[in-house]
Amino acid sequence: MLPERKRAGSTSVRRFGSVIIGGGYTGLAAARRIAELRPDEPVLVVEASTIGEGSSGRNSGFVINVPHNTKMGGHTSPLEVARKQIRIYEAGLHWLEGLVREHRIDCNWNPAGKFHAAASEAGVQNLMASLAQYREWGVNFEVFDREALQEKLGTSYYKFGYHSPNNVFVQPAALIRGLADSLPSNVLLVEGEPVVSLSKSSPFCVTTSKTQYTADRVVLANNGFAKELGILRDRLITIFTYAALTPRLSESELKKLGNTSEWGLIPANRLGTTLRRVQGDRFMVRSAYSYEREQSPAETLAQLTSSYQRRYPNMQSHRFEYVWGGTTALTRNGATFFGELRPGLFASLGCNGAGVLKGSTYGKLLGEMAMGAQSSCLSDALSLEGPSWLPPEPFRRIGVVSTIKYQAALAGPER
Repeated sequence: MLPERKRAGSTSVRRFGSVIIGGGYTGLAAARRIAELRPDEPVLVVEASTIGEGSSGRNSGFVINVPHNTKMGGHTSPLEVARKQIRIYEAGLHWLEGLVREHRIDCNWNPAGKFHAAASEAGVQNLMASLAQYREWGVNFEVFDREALQEKLGTSYYKFGYHSPNNVFVQPAALIRGLADSLPSNVLLVEGEPVVSLSKSSPFCVTTSKTQYTADRVVLANNGFAKELGILRDRLITIFTYAALTPRLSESELKKLGNTSEWGLIPANRLGTTLRRVQGDRFMVRSAYSYEREQSPAETLAQLTSSYQRRYPNMQSHRFEYVWGGTTALTRNGATFFGELRPGLFASLGCNGAGVLKGSTYGKLLGEMAMGAQSSCLSDALSLEGPSWLPPEPFRRIGVVSTIKYQAALAGPER
C-alpha cells in the first residue's frame, strides 16, 4: 500500500529549504531528488489543482525516449544534439521505470513502442525524413505499407508508416498520482493552492491564494503558467489540445481496431490526429489545437468525432464517453528552458508536448543542479539551446493563430 499523500496545509510549517511550484512530472521529480540529497531538509511542492487532474494526467500516455527537436544546439551539429538527448532520455527512462517498479505504481506500464503513419503524400515525405534521422541515430524501426498497417491498426486510412520500440505506454493520471504518493517523507505536498506571486531573490517569498511560504531556493515547474509570475513571458506560449475516450468496446468492435491489443499512433504532421488503443478495451482520439484559451466543447467534439469516423467508418458507434482538454507550453524553436534563472531560482519550462519523460528527466536533473551535484547528463542538458524570443501581443497571437491555421491546412488528411 502506498502512504497517504502528505499535505503541508495541515501543518504550521512555512519555512522550507526548497519550494517547488508545480506538481506535474517535472516538479515531483525535482522534489524527489532534492529530498533524497537533503533528507533532513523539508521540501514543499505547491500544486494549483489536484494531482492527476491537471495537464500531467491529461496527456496521451506516450513515454517517448527519442528526440523531438534536434535543430537547436547553437554551434553543435544536429547529430550531436540528438545523441545528447538520447543519452538524457535513456537515463531518465531507466530512472522512471525504477520508481514504477520500486513503488509498485499501477499505471499499466507497457513498453510496446509506437506507430507513425501518414495518410497523405506530404505525410509520407515527413516520415521518410524522420526515418533518415533514425538511421543516423541508430534507432531501430520496422516499415509498414497500407496493407500491413491495416492488419495492425484495423484501418486502411494510412498509406505508409513505421513502428519504433522507443516508447512506453502508461495511464498518465495513475502514474502522476503514484509518483506523488511515493515521495520521500521530507516532502510536503499542497494541492489547490495556485501561486500568485514570487519575490525576486533568496530567501524567496512564495505567496499562494491561501498563505505565504519562505524558501532558500525555488524550482519553477509549472510550464506555461510561469508566465503568470512574470517568468519567460517573451519565450513561452500556451496551447490547448483535446482528446476523447470511447466507452468500453465489445469484442466485435475491438477486432475492427487491428490485431494488436494495445497500440498508439503519432501523426505525420504536428497538427494531425494521435490515436491510441488503450488497456481496458477503449479507444482514444487526440486532435485539435487552440491558442491560450479553450475552444467550445461542441467544436471539440465535432473535430474529434470527425477524425474517428474518417479512420474507422465501420464502427457501430462513434460516441465518446469522456472528452477533455489540456494545456502544453510551446516555444518558438522547440527548445526547453532548463537551468538557473537567477541565484536560487531554477526552472524547467516549455515541454513542447513531450512532458512525461522529458519532464521527469529534466526535473530530476534540475533537483541535482539545485543541490550542486554534477553529472554528464546534467552537462548535456545545460549545453542545449534555450527558447528563442517571441514578439509581444497582439503580434504573437496573430502569428500563432496564423501558424495553427496554416499547419492545419498543411496537415490535410493527417488531421
